[in-house]
Amino acid sequence: MATDDRKLQEVAVSVMRPVFKALWRIKVVGLDNIPSEGPAILTPNHTSVIDSFFLPAVLPRCVTFVGKAEYLDDWKTRKLFPALGMIPIDRSGGDSAQRALDAAADLLERGELFGIYPEGTRSRTGFLHKGHTGAARLSVRTGAPIVPVGILGTRRIQPPDAKFPRPFMPAEIRFGKPIHPTESERISDSRLRFRQMTDELMFEIRALTGQDYVNTYATKGRQPATTTLQTSVDPEMPARRSSADVLRPRAI
Repeated sequence: MATDDRKLQEVAVSVMRPVFKALWRIKVVGLDNIPSEGPAILTPNHTSVIDSFFLPAVLPRCVTFVGKAEYLDDWKTRKLFPALGMIPIDRSGGDSAQRALDAAADLLERGELFGIYPEGTRSRTGFLHKGHTGAARLSVRTGAPIVPVGILGTRRIQPPDAKFPRPFMPAEIRFGKPIHPTESERISDSRLRFRQMTDELMFEIRALTGQDYVNTYATKGRQPATTTLQTSVDPEMPARRSSADVLRPRAI
């Protein structure tokens, strides 16, 4: 990221932080899992468009996100998202997607924080979906650890298709233990390695959020509303579950 862009991002985030803390009751857990310096890949669940604002608002360091290129088509977000450090990515794939990931690798190699939604798009139902392998590929390529992130309450603050967020409601951001690429070095097949790392990541996010997991990719289209822990429970109430409970098979 260019020096001028970084300065703009720092100014935008410094203005946003006190505003968000005044408008919402944000609880943060596990912030010590974010390295004070050096690279890390932050991988939150994604149920609301406002997630991309809540995470930078609680971090002590600037984070750069991948975001869909369509945001730059809307006058309301054309300036705001790049000011927050967004790298636009063409979700139709091809060279544009690869260039965005190359830019992310450059950021990580410079010791910065990078954020990517492993589900690829928002979950409109509130379920946690199967993860894409982009974070794992970046981790192996750069050596940066992956930090699972659970965001709770934002789906209630700004539900799907809501134009504006609801103020004065609780939200919680939970940071899990980092996943290091060296932990999977024994797997020689790169595709299997990326998938194993990604599946481990999604189970860690599930443990942080209590969401129901479905082994299918999230879709971009409109989906029927579904009640889950993420939508029906105050984020200050649910406790983190044990690994045994998280891994127990559940009916879908």
